[in-house]
Amino acid sequence: MRYQGKVTNWNDDKGFGFVEPNGGGDRAFVHIKSFVRGSRRPVDGDEISYEMVKGSDGRYKAAKTRFTQDSKQRKKVHRRSQGYSFGFGDFITIGFCIFLAAVTALGKVPFQISGIYVIASLVAFFAYALDKSAAQKNRWRTKESTLHLFALVGGWPGAFYAQKILRHKSSKAEFKNVFWGSVVMNVGAFSWLLMEGGGRLLHSVIGL
Repeated sequence: MRYQGKVTNWNDDKGFGFVEPNGGGDRAFVHIKSFVRGSRRPVDGDEISYEMVKGSDGRYKAAKTRFTQDSKQRKKVHRRSQGYSFGFGDFITIGFCIFLAAVTALGKVPFQISGIYVIASLVAFFAYALDKSAAQKNRWRTKESTLHLFALVGGWPGAFYAQKILRHKSSKAEFKNVFWGSVVMNVGAFSWLLMEGGGRLLHSVIGL
């Protein structure tokens, strides 16, 4: 017999959570391995259908789990099938990169600063790629705090495009809020470097 319910308390780093059956009843433990092969990773609130089995420990577990094809899910699939979409985040990221290149060319900031952004962005992009691969294969994951640190030190342009191109961490609202907070802090620090006080600090540290 198949049941339908909503995913709750999902821990994406560990790959498990619970499902509350529609209409009430016993909630069941659900693991990422119980989903049909090739399914996307779930988030809290996702509607799923599943078979209820009772484990040797007496707990109910969801098996042969798949996402229900409600209208909300179909819209998500449709958006994914449309491919890359140019949004407000692209304007911010591309605009910043153009500005960074311009002030570097004009000698407003040393080229080492631009180098930090380039290297940090490449590291961030590959970190997202490795974490997505680990998530798909249920291997050790990169901590979200580490991904945010890469963004904070200047790798946020690479992290932004990793989220969009790889479709990784792009649906978690809490993660994205922290990510954009780190972007604001990084851009604020960069803006300060363009001021007199920041310029003096760069001169003393880099010796330019």
